[in-house]
Amino acid sequence: MKNIQIEGLIQELKKKAIVEKVNLWKRIASDLEKPTRNRRIVNLFSINKNSKDNETILVPGKILATGELNKKVTIAAYTVSKEAKQKIKNSGSSVVSIYELMEKNPKGKNVRILG
Repeated sequence: MKNIQIEGLIQELKKKAIVEKVNLWKRIASDLEKPTRNRRIVNLFSINKNSKDNETILVPGKILATGELNKKVTIAAYTVSKEAKQKIKNSGSSVVSIYELMEKNPKGKNVRILG
């Protein structure tokens, strides 16, 4: 069974990769094409451990709420659990969709992929 939303996102990522000549979007598209069970799952403690303040983090998968986040970062992911979203907002960080990140940062500058 195909998910129309993820298919649309993958197509947009591939288009952006060609138009902007940015391999980051191509890589994220190929990660999202994998079966759901093979997609990345990242906990907040991992983001906290592997990021710096004011950094942009991209997770081509799901973010879960295990752990704490005490850095101010911008996080983009395909899905984010409700608890993780709340903890991210409470830490002063922000959550954006991968679409929003593509629009705000079409060249993919200073984006760290986690997972």
